[in-house]
Amino acid sequence: MPIKRLAAATLLAVSTAVLSAQSAQTINGFISEDQCGASHSAPSASATKCVKGCVGKGAAPVLVSNGKVYRLKGDDSAVKSLAGQNVTIKGTVDGDTITVSSVEAQKS
Repeated sequence: MPIKRLAAATLLAVSTAVLSAQSAQTINGFISEDQCGASHSAPSASATKCVKGCVGKGAAPVLVSNGKVYRLKGDDSAVKSLAGQNVTIKGTVDGDTITVSSVEAQKS
């Protein structure tokens, strides 16, 4: 019986790893905030000022990519430091939420 349990646990672990690897993605977009969402979808002096101000007052950062707004989970400090900028995010997408594994500013 213990061998069957070990085999089942191994199969479950491998299946989970495969599913996770399949859903990891790289997404480009603009760090906005949850109050304005897609109304800020590209850097400009006014958009960046608004986003940074709202994030500084506690609004949650979001990613706007191709008109879609994604909630972000993970390292808030890295995401917040890039508020109002175009970024590349690597992470796992689940519906409209991205669990961020890395974020970096896009080169101009």
